[in-house]
Order: sequence, then C-alpha cells, then structure tokens
Amino acid sequence: METRTRPSRDQLAAHLDATGITGRVATPRENNLEHIGRFLRQERQFDFGIPLTREWSEESVFDLMVERVGISGDRSFVEGVDTISAQMCIDGLDRLRTALHEVTEAAGRILFATGHPAGLLPVHQAMARWAAANGAEVVGVDVTTSPAPVAVDLPAEAPLGGDVRRMDGVHVWHQHGGVPHTHYAEPMQTLLARLGDDGLGGPDLVVADHGWAGAAGSAGLRTAGFADCNDPALFVGEAQGQIEIAIPLDDNVLPQHYELLLDYLLGV
Repeated sequence: METRTRPSRDQLAAHLDATGITGRVATPRENNLEHIGRFLRQERQFDFGIPLTREWSEESVFDLMVERVGISGDRSFVEGVDTISAQMCIDGLDRLRTALHEVTEAAGRILFATGHPAGLLPVHQAMARWAAANGAEVVGVDVTTSPAPVAVDLPAEAPLGGDVRRMDGVHVWHQHGGVPHTHYAEPMQTLLARLGDDGLGGPDLVVADHGWAGAAGSAGLRTAGFADCNDPALFVGEAQGQIEIAIPLDDNVLPQHYELLLDYLLGV
C-alpha cells in the first residue's frame, strides 16, 4: 500500500482554507441558522438520529457551533458566507487519527459509512483501506431494508426503502439505481440490526457522517463523524456524549481536495 507523507498542521490549514473545506465555506449563514431550529424541532433529516437528552435553545446551540465549528459569533450576521475553523477541523482530525490507531493496533473492528457519496465516499474508502492494511477488521454486510413509513413531508414518488450496500469497504444507501445523499438514520439502524441478527456484534469504532454517525452514536457505539456547519446534530451529540468526535468541515467539496486531509490523517 502506498505510504502517505504527512503534511504539517500549518500546511494542512492553508490547504483547507484555500479549497473551501474550511474558512469561508459554501454553506450560507441563513442555512446554518435555519438548520439549528429544524434540529431542535427534531425534524427527520435534520435530527440525524440524535435525540435531545438535555434542554437546548437556539441560542445555546448557536453558541456551541461557534465554539466547536467556528461559525461567526456575530448574532446580527444572518445572511451571507459563514465560516468553519481550520484549527477546529484539524483538532478533530487529530482525535480521529488517535482513535483509528488505537483500534487498528488492537486489531479491532471498524465500520465506515457515508451519506455524502459524491464528496466523502473516497475519504472513507481511503480510511477503510488503511485500516485493513494496518490490522483492523473492516466491518460490513450488504442488507436489504424497507424502513417503516414515517409521517413526514416526503413526496409519494420518493419513498424510503432501497438497501444498504458496501463500496470498497464503505456502506452507502442505494435507492433506484443510485447512491443518494442522505441524512436519514434508518440505513445505519438497519445495518446495525443486521449485524446483530448475523451474530457479528457492534464494531469497536464507527467512522461516518450524517444520520449514519448519529444513529451509531445514539446506539452507544464509539463514533466519529464529519459534519458541516449546517449540521448541528453531530455537535450537539458530541456535547451530550453520544458522539465521541465531531469533525467540522465542508462535507461536499470535490473529492480530490480531501487528499491532503487524508495525508494528514493517515500519513507518516
């Protein structure tokens, strides 16, 4: 397996800001603020499978996103380009690197999954290959799933269902011949149920994003999740103790822009 050369923290920070993974990101401020409210209302696709276990207000979640993501703390700023801190992102990557090394060195079991196949799938695939090459068992099964219908505002022509598939060690949600972007928790819930039915047990670490990460953390599994600045669920989950590591970044830039991030995470 090709050895990656690890860049310095300063080199990575400059790259993250230059490519829009951090710094001034594509997610607008108004979207960030709207999603805080929708998460607190526990709307499907915005809750990521993270239940509220303590009292939160829009103000307290906003403060959390300033503290852990690096969005602007100016409450009068309600429209325009918001930010993610490169340093906070790298702090999260450092924690994820430690977790990956701990589990691989113990020959543990890691499950990878993504709801962002056009952006983060290659990132998770690279981590899965690295983990397998360094002694971990990359956990996975292919399952067929038809989650029970839930009363939400979904168009009738786009029901849930489909199935969970693995692509180079990483689980994705397949539906109607494609692998859609999804916030839903049901694919991970179905996958974990199948692991239990097959007697495989839970993994030692889950590395994921969106509802895949939220559902895993809420099930009591050690979980690391990538999350954008309009994804408050995973950061609240981290504050509540459901998610061990929430890593702030733009989760849907061109996949090649994440290569230096992978060098930092997996390199020597």
